[in-house]
Amino acid sequence: MTTTKIEGIEGLRELVGKHLGYTSWHRITQGQIDAFAEATGDHQWIHVDVEKAKQGPFGQTIAHGYLTLSLLPVLLPELISVAGVSMGVNYGTNRVRFPSPVPSGSNIRLGATVASVTEINGGAQAAIDVTVEVEGAPKPSMVAQVLYNYYL
Repeated sequence: MTTTKIEGIEGLRELVGKHLGYTSWHRITQGQIDAFAEATGDHQWIHVDVEKAKQGPFGQTIAHGYLTLSLLPVLLPELISVAGVSMGVNYGTNRVRFPSPVPSGSNIRLGATVASVTEINGGAQAAIDVTVEVEGAPKPSMVAQVLYNYYL
């Protein structure tokens, strides 16, 4: 995994349609899941009750879908770094889906493709298609299109 270092918005535009590769693998721990439950108030048993979850549909606890989504600001910089801008901000998402679970103790990685770059007042907005995979799983755990605004 190598971070793609981009110089300015023009460099970002040159990446449209290009896959940026994959991050390194990151372990999802029960501690992270519990902390996310505490922060959000979502204490559903499939996330936090290890014993009950053993008898549940996934055979163990799983990460919250929104925990997986919230890891993008940690993971995406492993793939892309934009220099020559005054700042970049997370603008939101166009779509998010959680096709399969992220079991506690599993390893995840992120893959990304720059889908588009459009002009906005003072800079540009990048739409980035992202996929989170669980190591060894047959289908992705999250697919989304995220938006980042970069300002000159």
